[in-house]
Amino acid sequence: MAGHVEVERKYEIDGVDEVAIEDFTGPDGRVTVDEPETRRLVADYVDTQALTLAGHGITLRRRRGGQDEGWHLKLPMAKGSRREVRAPLGTGAHRVPARLAKLVMAHVRGRELVPIVTLETTRTIRRLRDDRGEVLAEVADDVVHGRRLDGDQRSVSWREIEVELVDGPTAVLDTVEARLRESGAVPSPAGSKLARVLGDDLAPDPALEPGRSAGTVLIAYVRRQRDQLLAYDPLVRLADHDDDSVHKMRVAVRRIRSLLRTHSRLLDRDRIGAFDAELKWLAGELGTVRDLEVLTARFDRRLADQSDTKGHLADAEWPAHLAARERRARQELNRTLRTPRYFAVLAAIDDFIAGPPFHDQARRKVSRLTPTLVAKSWRKVLSKYAKARHLPEGPESDRALHSTRKAAKRARYTAEAATPSLGKPARKLAKQAERLQEALGRRQDALVARRQLTELATRPGLTTADAFTLGLLLATERHEAAEADHALAPAWDRAADPKLLRALKS
Repeated sequence: MAGHVEVERKYEIDGVDEVAIEDFTGPDGRVTVDEPETRRLVADYVDTQALTLAGHGITLRRRRGGQDEGWHLKLPMAKGSRREVRAPLGTGAHRVPARLAKLVMAHVRGRELVPIVTLETTRTIRRLRDDRGEVLAEVADDVVHGRRLDGDQRSVSWREIEVELVDGPTAVLDTVEARLRESGAVPSPAGSKLARVLGDDLAPDPALEPGRSAGTVLIAYVRRQRDQLLAYDPLVRLADHDDDSVHKMRVAVRRIRSLLRTHSRLLDRDRIGAFDAELKWLAGELGTVRDLEVLTARFDRRLADQSDTKGHLADAEWPAHLAARERRARQELNRTLRTPRYFAVLAAIDDFIAGPPFHDQARRKVSRLTPTLVAKSWRKVLSKYAKARHLPEGPESDRALHSTRKAAKRARYTAEAATPSLGKPARKLAKQAERLQEALGRRQDALVARRQLTELATRPGLTTADAFTLGLLLATERHEAAEADHALAPAWDRAADPKLLRALKS
């Protein structure tokens, strides 16, 4: 199974007879255009009957023809880019390869994948090369005929241009776009060919009006986090190293939990207790991998900065031990993401969004209740920190500051959820909460690293090389903790500014 990140732009050219793609000067020099090549492509798209994958911007197809024929799974990433995973063509026209099917399990959840659309494309390709002959990008001029495979066999035809980056800089796309616009092309509003065929059947969920009630603020935010969780699920399954996908998925779960707590007065607590417990379980499963990712990357950076450790590091055994723990944790997480318990958590999030267990207070206007919820969460941060800073240095102080950090996260997420309704005051408070959280996090990360290094140093059979590198890192982490303590004061001064809370009430 192969994969790569696809960066492309699409343009509509209906009514334009000729689009000139000629040699031009690009951002890094002269760009030449190959002679055109024409191909015929046939792609069968599969999805659930409810178009679950397409609704989340995912396409799964079996393509015949062209150099990349086979199964293609495209997962949305940043705007204008998608992660594409491929598998061989196989013999079954609609039998999805098992490894691709696993990547969409969180979306499909046992529902049948069926053919929904067939696309027949006549594609004319021109490759753009730099002065060394390297392919910078490909321009595909497509004439497309799409046919629905449901009861009414609807069909649609159109012409479009795709410009896909190969080995060139993104600026190449800008240059090509300027030339296409001169020929009458305009950016396509459709995210994919499939979306164009499905049309209104792929209408997005109706947007919640965040200014209407305090309850809609909560649900709109939870829905955004649900979508983030689902978007990162397949990337977590694909990852074999720290690519930030585990972190982003974990943060989405934590944000939901935080909002359940800070908005508890809106909810029937008896009905969300089990829901919150399962979210906590999922965050913990993700956290095991994430914590090891952070430690491994942290120690790698530390050692890379120490030129005098190279000889000792070559003989050290503990880095391999830590890396092995991370690999085992990742394997266990992938097993967890295939369990009924995990799918039940996803279903519970969907159920909460569809029918939240609200009290009457949830119907109160956002302008009356939401500022109170944001302010209350922030006052908890200030209170916790005021107590923690007067404790003597030691374990009790460490626990108090860690509790303050968690409260700062909750306050940040609560303010973020309120930002669409409350605007700048909520956004500024969220930013200050993030700064305080990061300052406290820097300190906490150093403490966690010290504990991990101490644990590694007490393993039986410690070698001289291990003792040397672990001792060096322990000294570095002690210095880092002291630096973090020093940085707390200015972060606290900004966070304690009373103007932050006054602005919420204005």
